[in-house]
Amino acid sequence: MNKYIIMGPQGSGKTAQARRLCGEFDFVHINFGEMFRWHIQKHTKIGARIQRVVHAGELVPDDIVMEVVMDRLGQHDWNYGFVLDGFPRDYTQARFFLESYDADAVIHIQVSDVVVMERLQNQQFDSDSVNPGASMIDNIRERLELYHSKTQPALGLFQARGLVIDVDGSHDEENVYKEIRNRLALTEAAIMGIMRDARKSSP
Repeated sequence: MNKYIIMGPQGSGKTAQARRLCGEFDFVHINFGEMFRWHIQKHTKIGARIQRVVHAGELVPDDIVMEVVMDRLGQHDWNYGFVLDGFPRDYTQARFFLESYDADAVIHIQVSDVVVMERLQNQQFDSDSVNPGASMIDNIRERLELYHSKTQPALGLFQARGLVIDVDGSHDEENVYKEIRNRLALTEAAIMGIMRDARKSSP
């Protein structure tokens, strides 16, 4: 079983890479942004709490995030492994994960702030067919500042455990994916071994 966390700033392409890994190797993609939206749409108790926080313009607090994580990972519905996307977002969440669970690797997609700004502005231009406004640019900068201040300390905790593999995210999606596969040693032989072990452990 392969258990991975994928991290990187908005615009790094981490969700696209997580989906590719999961699609090719039958890992389960656990995207916490999508999970939060699911709870809101299904009107769960957690969803009501998340919605109140979001409407107030605040970040989802650690206690709610941890509750969602425990609920999701407690389902044990993966045969070959999973990729966590969108978690952890700060040092407290990373420490909670390491105290409660384990991971085989943390995939860190490195992208400079300049590249992120260019990508997100281009996305906005393509979707709206207008030049990105100053408010949107400020919003991107605020998110980058938040990532560096909150998520980088979490990454440092994983680095101290020797779990982090750095991947150059400035390249196109295909080359980034090839590097991830190579760094994780996801060869055909390795995947066959994962599948064989999963079958043995199945009831």
